[in-house]
Amino acid sequence: MVSAPHEAMHRVFQEYPELFSRVSEVLGVAFPPFVSADVVTTDLTESRPVERRVDTLLRIETEDNGPFLLAVEAQGKKDPDKPTSWAYYVSYLLEKYRLPTTLLVVCQDRATAAWAARPVPLGSPHWPVLTLRPLVAGPHNIPAVTDVAEARKDLALATLSAITHAGEPDVGAILKTLSAALRGAPDEIAAPIVELTAQGLGNRPAAQQWRNLVAVDLSFYISPLSEEIRDEGRAEGEARGRAEDILLVFDERGIDVPDGIRSRITGCRDLEVLRRWLRRATTANSAEEILDGDRPA
Repeated sequence: MVSAPHEAMHRVFQEYPELFSRVSEVLGVAFPPFVSADVVTTDLTESRPVERRVDTLLRIETEDNGPFLLAVEAQGKKDPDKPTSWAYYVSYLLEKYRLPTTLLVVCQDRATAAWAARPVPLGSPHWPVLTLRPLVAGPHNIPAVTDVAEARKDLALATLSAITHAGEPDVGAILKTLSAALRGAPDEIAAPIVELTAQGLGNRPAAQQWRNLVAVDLSFYISPLSEEIRDEGRAEGEARGRAEDILLVFDERGIDVPDGIRSRITGCRDLEVLRRWLRRATTANSAEEILDGDRPA
């Protein structure tokens, strides 16, 4: 199953094809200036029943050197079978489109990036017919964008910085910078960046930090992620309110609530359970009685 970080690592180039121009500069490879870029179908399936798909494929027009194809692959871990698949992709694309083809591999950890960057000779060890040499972008060479002015000038690169540094110690500073750079940005600009960043962080600890930043710094912004955060906030507030109601009923009835049960009531976020406890609290002879039949979460 394709993960959210995997999607974000290559989709950012679909949203911002011009990002490759900056990435190639960072990687020290000179490509001619871009004129335009179009997303191309990623389906590399042959007539035989073997399906092959590159993650993102762009046809990029340059000012003076004509078009070329950019295949972007997101790689989350080492995979000994991948180099042969990449070689197939490049060969197939050269044959189908008759255009120069570049392979960019995007990684989120240094070990995978180092593995992906190794030249891989293909063919007989005595006489390799091809050598696969992808460009590799990852936390080892994509800069940590921690200056708000720089982030505002290049939001796409700042987004890729957050995605590729998702597991790095500096990701917190990058996320704070990105959220600050997005303040006041129009929704059509902020929308893909907020969502791609959330995807790219996956279930890493930094994902919660990004959610908090979106909730506070970008509280004006409306998106699936921000709406989800607001819904969670509303549910959290309602749960706290019901827990307080239960404790108030016990207080009005003069019933003592032991610390353990009090913590369980205030820590519960299941609204249906809290509703059930509130009904029981109106007739229970002790705080323990409302918990009958409900195991701790």
